Amino acid sequence: MAVDWTTSIVQAAAFGGAGLCIGFGAIGAAVGEGYTAGLANEGLAQRPEQSGGIVRTMLVGQAIAESAGIFALVVAVLLIFSDVKGQGLLSAFTFLGAGLSMGLSAIGSGIGSGLSSAAAAAGIARQPGAQNQLTTNMLIGSAVCQTPAIFGMVVAFMLMFVDFSQAPLSPTWAAVLGAGLSTGLAAIGPGIGNGYPAGEAAAGIARHPETYGDATRTMLIGQTVSQSTAIYGFLISLILLFSSFPATANPAKIAALLGAGLAMGFGAIGPGVGEGAAAGYAVRWVCRNPERVALLTRTMLVGQAVSESTGIYSLIVALLLVMVV
Repeated sequence: MAVDWTTSIVQAAAFGGAGLCIGFGAIGAAVGEGYTAGLANEGLAQRPEQSGGIVRTMLVGQAIAESAGIFALVVAVLLIFSDVKGQGLLSAFTFLGAGLSMGLSAIGSGIGSGLSSAAAAAGIARQPGAQNQLTTNMLIGSAVCQTPAIFGMVVAFMLMFVDFSQAPLSPTWAAVLGAGLSTGLAAIGPGIGNGYPAGEAAAGIARHPETYGDATRTMLIGQTVSQSTAIYGFLISLILLFSSFPATANPAKIAALLGAGLAMGFGAIGPGVGEGAAAGYAVRWVCRNPERVALLTRTMLVGQAVSESTGIYSLIVALLLVMVV
């Protein structure tokens, strides 16, 4: 019986993409959930009479951290049961790109959400009367941490369901892989970075509940800036997916498209973490010294802008690499 090698290769890529998706996607959620449980236990040891509130907050926080892992599970299942009959070889690369986009992007979001929920669980032990404020702040901060994973899921869905059949196999295969890598890698740093100000806000509110408003506002401003390099990665992915590239087997042009995704993806990790660290320290001291909120916020933004510069360099190089094809 003759083997349909094209279908077999596409099926293998779908299975491989599913494995990469849930394999990477399970990392961040598990780390974030474990860290949350660890600080919840620490709080319980100090204030066992607050077990109800601490455990509830732990479980809610773990559920949010789990979201990125669930996104990865959904994409992995869709890849496993994709109808590959009649699809060309290009689909093999779109399936692999989808798995990488979703799996890698889930890492940072799971860890970042865990930083937020862990601090909230510990904060209830310190300040039981601020439970509602801590829970609200945790929900807001953790939700923002999940945004980079949502970018990864959107790109994964595009790679799986947009029709690329009219595009030439080469260099489009490099473009779709580059798109998956760009958003997937670029989401790691901002996902983790967003967790720093969220965690510091929860810790600060537990010490000084009256600073809830200032802490939450500063947290959101810092998270917004930290998120920017994930947006750059998403932008490069869209350009790679929806630009028309003439057919070519030129290795240099193929490498340029892969390089664009790698440049932006890796280039976004450091700025996302660094900007999150700047925001985290600003939030910490806003809670301790609220009369200096304006000064601290300005300094945070200046520091984040400088850290952002390397992400902008990566964006420029990625755009140049796309333009030379």
